[in-house]
Amino acid sequence: MTDNDIRNKIKEVFVKNFELDENEIQDDKLLFDDLGLDSLDIVDLIVGLQRVFKIDLRKYSEIKSIRTFGDVCSVMNKIISEHQQA
Repeated sequence: MTDNDIRNKIKEVFVKNFELDENEIQDDKLLFDDLGLDSLDIVDLIVGLQRVFKIDLRKYSEIKSIRTFGDVCSVMNKIISEHQQA
């Protein structure tokens, strides 16, 4: 799976779960301030990502550092890479 494939799947989670326009979702957009997510939405985001990528994300502390859409993509790329090597 390429970085672009991962990015597209993540974008699909945002569009489906949060009814965002695909064009609104850009790397520098802050999850809370720009995209309008709240703390419950973050839980939904994690659950959605777990479903799509079939990875239990609770054991990855990097998840706590996400602030932007770009952060989500970077962290997920790293986690998926580690998961594939395991």
